[in-house]
Amino acid sequence: MAANESAVLFDQPGPKGRRTIRIVNWIAGAVFAVVVVLILMRLHNPPDGENQLSWELWKPALEAEAWTDFYLPGLWMTVQASVVAVIGSVVFGLVFGIGRLLPNPLLRAVSAVIVEFCRAVPVLLMMIFFWRWFAFAGLASPSYWAVVLALVLYNGSVVAELVRSGVGNLPNGQREASLALGLTETQSLMQIEVPQAVFAMLPAAVTQLVVVVKDTALGSIIMYTDLLQESRRLGSMYFNILQTLVVAAVVYFIVCWLLSRLAEWLPEHMQRRTAAPVEPEAVAPIAIMDPSNVNQIAVAKEVEERPFGGAPRQYHVHHRGTNASIRNWRRTRYEQGYDEYQQGKGGEDAEQEER
Repeated sequence: MAANESAVLFDQPGPKGRRTIRIVNWIAGAVFAVVVVLILMRLHNPPDGENQLSWELWKPALEAEAWTDFYLPGLWMTVQASVVAVIGSVVFGLVFGIGRLLPNPLLRAVSAVIVEFCRAVPVLLMMIFFWRWFAFAGLASPSYWAVVLALVLYNGSVVAELVRSGVGNLPNGQREASLALGLTETQSLMQIEVPQAVFAMLPAAVTQLVVVVKDTALGSIIMYTDLLQESRRLGSMYFNILQTLVVAAVVYFIVCWLLSRLAEWLPEHMQRRTAAPVEPEAVAPIAIMDPSNVNQIAVAKEVEERPFGGAPRQYHVHHRGTNASIRNWRRTRYEQGYDEYQQGKGGEDAEQEER
C-alpha cells in the first residue's frame, strides 16, 4: 500500500536519489535527537523552577485516581460531544449538500450561502456566541450544546462539500442513463447519484472524525468539561500542569491514531466488498476420444493404482493439452506397444507415416 502511494505521489528515486534521501534522514534524525536532549536538559534543570522530570510531579498525573476522577470522565465527555456532533454533521451535510445540487435555483442559492458561511466562521467564535446565547436563554448545559452545535455547523459544511464533490465526480453517463429511463433530475439525484457519492465519501468522512475529536478541545475555553479541561483541573490541584497535559496529549494521539487507521482500512474493505467476482478463465473442452485426453485419463489411473510409487509409468505425464501433442503421444504409445492402429508396424514405417 505504501509503495503504491509513493509511486503515485512521485517517481521512484534512483540510487543517487535514495542515497541523498538516506543522508537527509540521518541528519534530520540526529537534529531531532539533539533537540529532544536539549528539551529534557532544560526540563531537568529549569532556570527558575522545579525539576519537571521529577517523579513527584509525574506520580499524581499517572496514578489510578487521576484516571478514574479526571481523565476518563473527561474523555467520555469528549466522545459524547464528538458522537453527537458527527451524527449532526452527517445530517446537516446531506441536507445542504443535496440542496446545492437540486435543480431549484432558490434552494441552491440558500444552501450555498449557509454552507459557505459555516465554513468561513471560525469554530471557536461560533462556540463563544452559542455559549452566551444559550446561557442567557437559560438552556441546561450551555457549554455542551454550544460545542456540539458549532462542530455540527462547521463539519456539516465540510460533509456537504464532500457530497457535492462526490456527485460531481460521478460519470456523466449515470445521469444521462437515468434521464433516458424517464427519471427526473431530482429522482436521478436522490436515487442514483447521491447513494454512490455517500458510499464514496465514507473514508473522507471518517477522516473528518479526527477533526471533530480535536476541535472538542476548544470547548475548554467556554468551560466545557472535556479531556483537556479535566487535565488542566488536575494539574492546577497538584501544580503539575505540564505532566497532566502530556498525558492528555497522549490520549488524544491514541484516539486520533485509531481513527486514522480506520480511515485507511475502510477503503480497502469497501473495495473488497464491492469488487466484482473474478470468473476463472474459460478452457476449451477436450473431446472424449482426443489422444491427449486418453493419455491424461491413463496417467490419472496409474496414479490411483500406484499412489506411493511402484513401477515406472507407461504413459507420459507431459503429454497433456490439446491435439498439439498428438504426434509425441502416438510415438510414445507405439514404442510402448499400446497403439493398436500401428501394432505390427516397424518403427521406421510408423515414423514415416507420422511424418
